[in-house]
Parts: sequence; C-alpha cells; structure tokens
Amino acid sequence: MLIDIHMHEKKYSSDSFVSLEEIVAKAKSIGLDGICITDHESNQIKAEAAELSAKEEFPVIVGAEVLTQAGDILVFGLNDLPKEKIPTQDLIDLVNEAGGIAIAAHPFRDNGRGVGEKIRNLSGLAGIETFNGSTKPDHNFQAYSLALELDLPCLGGSDTHVIERVGKFVTSFPDWVSTTKDLIKAVKNNEVMPVNYNHKEISNREIS
Repeated sequence: MLIDIHMHEKKYSSDSFVSLEEIVAKAKSIGLDGICITDHESNQIKAEAAELSAKEEFPVIVGAEVLTQAGDILVFGLNDLPKEKIPTQDLIDLVNEAGGIAIAAHPFRDNGRGVGEKIRNLSGLAGIETFNGSTKPDHNFQAYSLALELDLPCLGGSDTHVIERVGKFVTSFPDWVSTTKDLIKAVKNNEVMPVNYNHKEISNREIS
C-alpha cells in the first residue's frame, strides 16, 4: 500500500494552504491508501484526523515534524512533543523511549533545516526521508546514498503544503499497515520503500 508520510495541513501548520479534508479527498482521488499528517511541532489534529479517518474509511496517521537544533525530524508515537528546540539526539531518545520512531526529514535540503551529515553521529534513528517532494533531486539522492551506506530504511513523502504536491513521493508499506502502531512496526522492520508516484486522478465512475 502507498502512504504519503509527510504532509502539512493549514490549521496547525501556518505555512500550509490546504485543509485536512482537502488532503484526504485529493489522496483518495489519486489512489493513495493512506496519509500521515506531520504538522510543525504539533500533533493537535489527532482527534479530527481520527474522526475523518473513520468517516472516510481511509487511514490518517498523525505524527509531527519537529525542528531540533540540527534540523527537522519526523516523529511518530510520541504524544508529548518538546515545548522548545532541543538537541536532535535528545529528541530521538525521547521518541525511542516512548516506543516510537524518528525519521530524518529532507536531510540535505539547503535551508538550514536538514540534519545532513550529522546523521552519522546520531544513534537510534529509525530511517531517512530519502525522497521529499519539496527538495531538489540532487539533495534527495544524497539522502538516498547516505541511507544505503548506513543501512537505514528509506522513505518518501510529498512534504505537502499545497494541494498540487499531494502524493509526489510516497512510501510503499505492507498491506496490513493502517495505524500508527502498524507504521512504526513496518519502519522498524525495514518493510518500506520510497516511491516516485506517477498518479492520475480517479473519477467517481472509476471508483464505483
């Protein structure tokens, strides 16, 4: 199944221009099997996401994108997010203690928000977002090369802030993944693969 693991909606990510409802509708229309909402320093949308997920019968998994002192980290399974910017290793340790996973987001993006080569000095990282829809191709390939070198799981996400970005890159997961717990297990087992998703809109007639 195909899940976009890195998406921002406008209620809790001030730099986004799309609502949760718009993201879900778009994801379904292009044939995705689920999405992850990873707002900046926030997982407050959990209740709304659970409600919409049940209504639409479509997995909506909530994590967060947390800016650490070295760069951005996607976290899943951590309920209480840090209230201030902390060292990257400290965040990874918090996530692992909670039974979650920490993924380096767009590590080689050249805007000061990528962990980059500092990944080599981190322990306990669960994976690397090797293909990010808002990152230059050469920087994505740098991330991919490093992940292969370090034998870390490779993931893909759109980094959606506008509707056109939904599904640009996604991650292939086993068919049994539908919850946060499932997602964490699949990444820890390295049962994931980044996908450049060449999608097309699915009409109502095709769906029915």
